[in-house]
Amino acid sequence: MHAANPEHVRTTLRHAHALRVPVVPRGAGTGLSRGANAGTGTVVLDLSGMNRILDLDPRDQVAVVEPGVVTAELDRAAGEFGLRYAPDPASAAISTVGGNIATNAGGLRCAKYGVTRDAVLGLDVVLADGTPIRTGRRTVKGVTGYDLTALLTGSEGTLGVITAATLRLRPVPETTATVAAYFDTFAEGAEAVSALRTRI
Repeated sequence: MHAANPEHVRTTLRHAHALRVPVVPRGAGTGLSRGANAGTGTVVLDLSGMNRILDLDPRDQVAVVEPGVVTAELDRAAGEFGLRYAPDPASAAISTVGGNIATNAGGLRCAKYGVTRDAVLGLDVVLADGTPIRTGRRTVKGVTGYDLTALLTGSEGTLGVITAATLRLRPVPETTATVAAYFDTFAEGAEAVSALRTRI
């Protein structure tokens, strides 16, 4: 099934639930965990057609996107305002934001900014029975109640299907530098990374 909007997702899940048919949500299918593969008798719900950036607010440093937005395209759009979408998995040029959220993807920048979970402020999700819910908020500080956003991030579609995500953007650094270092042991290297991280 190809979903073009949240109503397609709700309808598909509602019918599949009534018929007790499993559904596997799929973004670009770039994940190495094989989470988007389906067996016989399973519906694959392709979300790559839900690929719009719904809002990009440079003042609040927030973007609201559909799950099929390609990660690098969001980063490029944010870059027009001197911002970046911090998660940068190796597959950023072809992976989708929804897939990154479903797998809690990382990347080289996670040492500074954290993994995808650290960039997700809120989610619009459809549960297995077709019920839509909204988690989180548009602000970085949101501490009331259970953190359903963090629970859903990394759940690989097992708890619900993402139909939109509210994401934190970060300013692009004014300068960057590359450093190479050699250590005699892995432990020494790990200690150095920890020490550097507290100073960055």
